[in-house]
Amino acid sequence: MTSPDPDRVAHAEAVRLLLGSDCPVFAPGHVWLAGAGPGDRGHLTLHALCGLIQADVIVYDALVDAGVLDLAPVHAVREFAGKRGGRPSIHQTDITGRLIALARQGRRVLRLKGGDPYVFGRGAEEAVALAEAGVPYRVIPGLTSGLAGLAAAGIPATVRGINQAIVLATGHSAEGEADAIASLDWAALARLDQPIVLYMATRTLDEIAGRLMRAGMPHDMPAAAIAQAASQHQQLRVATLSTLAASLREVPIPTPALIVIGRIVTMRDVLAELAGTLG
Repeated sequence: MTSPDPDRVAHAEAVRLLLGSDCPVFAPGHVWLAGAGPGDRGHLTLHALCGLIQADVIVYDALVDAGVLDLAPVHAVREFAGKRGGRPSIHQTDITGRLIALARQGRRVLRLKGGDPYVFGRGAEEAVALAEAGVPYRVIPGLTSGLAGLAAAGIPATVRGINQAIVLATGHSAEGEADAIASLDWAALARLDQPIVLYMATRTLDEIAGRLMRAGMPHDMPAAAIAQAASQHQQLRVATLSTLAASLREVPIPTPALIVIGRIVTMRDVLAELAGTLG
């Protein structure tokens, strides 16, 4: 039997001393489905950090910030399994197959996703595949960009007197963008008169906005796009429901981007003005 790598042991123990009993043990042959949160590594949870410092293999997505991976020890193998709309990418069944194979080799496998693994991250599909294969797994929640990204852009997700709910929806599905649009009752969402946060909807925004406006949502409803949310490179575009898509075509921003539609968008200027009075 080979002795443990002393550097690995020292690294793991240093973090455990820092976190104390809050750091769960990552057992060999297990998979952790973890969310890295949006943007830079400051949005990691402590449990996600525990996974990073104990993992043998990190299978990570395109939206995971490079600074997050830098927190892992040098001996941890990093495997890219990212997906980007319109570009060639690894098939989902290949990703789940790889997770299962690595776990059966006795590896500690960290499946690291941007945001939260159970919010439009296909984490549920991977959990089902692992369970069916008899592979033990743990879910490590992360901050979802649909809420934390709004806050980073100065837009509160809920404001008393403005909204009593918020809708999280996607402009893309496993069957494609057209299916994602057709499968939702946009007229019902318009009638709710509550903010809508759209993931992966930049390319379908024209169609979505048209459906909402035809259902009665005001053309001048405030709307915004947030790219690279909660990072040093965050970009924000504020417009209206009827003009945002055209604005993004004229001056594109990086994708994927969050789209937020609703009166909560106006709170950004209100709060900025109040903050300005504080000097």
